[in-house]
Amino acid sequence: MNKEEITPNPWALIPLAVFLLSYLIVSIVAGDFYKMPITVAFVLSSVVAVWMSKGGSLHNRIELFCKGAANSNIMLMVLIFILAGAFAQTAKAMGAVDATVNLTLAILPGNILAGGVFLAACVISVSVGTSVGTIVALTPVAAGLAQQTGLPLALMAAVVVSGAMFGDNLSFISDTTIVATRTQGCKMADKFKTNFQIVMPFAILTTILYIFSGSSAHSPFIQNEVAWLKVLPYLAVLAAAILGVNVMLVLLGGTLLCGLIGLMLGSFDVWGWTTAMGNGINGMGELVIVTILAGGMLEMIRYNGGLAWIIQKATARINTRKGAEYSLACIVSFANLCTANNTIALIMAGPIAKEIAQKFNIAPNRAASLLDIFSCFVQGMIPYGAQLLMAASLSGVSPIHIMRYLYYPYLLGMGALLAIAIGFPRKYARGIESAE
Repeated sequence: MNKEEITPNPWALIPLAVFLLSYLIVSIVAGDFYKMPITVAFVLSSVVAVWMSKGGSLHNRIELFCKGAANSNIMLMVLIFILAGAFAQTAKAMGAVDATVNLTLAILPGNILAGGVFLAACVISVSVGTSVGTIVALTPVAAGLAQQTGLPLALMAAVVVSGAMFGDNLSFISDTTIVATRTQGCKMADKFKTNFQIVMPFAILTTILYIFSGSSAHSPFIQNEVAWLKVLPYLAVLAAAILGVNVMLVLLGGTLLCGLIGLMLGSFDVWGWTTAMGNGINGMGELVIVTILAGGMLEMIRYNGGLAWIIQKATARINTRKGAEYSLACIVSFANLCTANNTIALIMAGPIAKEIAQKFNIAPNRAASLLDIFSCFVQGMIPYGAQLLMAASLSGVSPIHIMRYLYYPYLLGMGALLAIAIGFPRKYARGIESAE
């Protein structure tokens, strides 16, 4: 069936409703967003999608589901997730994360500690491509700083979360960047340029706010010795990604460089390296499974007219590109509030956003930037998200208390709304940038 022949049909969204009921409602009733595994919720919704779909025999419907799950963009994301997992875990086992933390802390002036830790978290999260990994690595250090300097624990935990969300949004190897660019069909470098111009002023403002908030620090912190060689893989990955090298080559090269340095320094032997890579790949298992199931389910919804209906309703009163950009923000934000996972929210909202972007001539790199920004804005401030829960657990304070100091996520959301309102950056707000 051609896309033009698909009739908008709200009933095709029933599988999405099943997902929301089985994941969101059950989690709220249970009082724990991790009681119901998201993989189980997607299995249930996928079964419903196949069962209720048109398309003939059960065999044909299952085949249609599999075609959606095996979409080239879905498979490419899966491969990138696998390589990203191998790189991240190898770097961690080699000691690159600790070395990067020490390097960043080593250059911080003592009188701007909170602002400096925010910058450290920004650098680390951009390098490692994971907000949760940054929070795990840096929150214990930030908590120690708070105890030594008399700064509020909630402030220092929020500083780390804020910096972690900066990198989650901008890093070339972040799940959200990968999904946003692949679903919109643009180059990572193009998305980065657009994204960077929107968020950088607010990152600078956040740094200033944290410097003032942490001005009551009363003693310096003595950092550990910096292992410069261990920082090299992150610097190499960051440089290669900015230069536009294919992301799979970047990740493969980074994993190889981490392994060689680890072997040379005695951080692990050959089998320790292979174990680290295996653990990293296995750690991506849930995300891979969810990506495949979501791809199949969304294809069924599309085929039966669900996406067409959402697009029709979302754009019914929209006559401008600016209005369409606001609709992209609303769709991905709602998905994120429901799933408490910005990567999954982007996987679900991406196909809908691409249709709207094409209809209103929104440049793919701008659409990808807005989707990623708003997903990170929501993810960085919800108290039931993995980032705040992890920071709260490691710092020993309530997620609600941390929310008071989350300057960057709040400014990120307001900044993106302002960018839509004034059409900034103008070069990327005219729909003239070409897709990959």
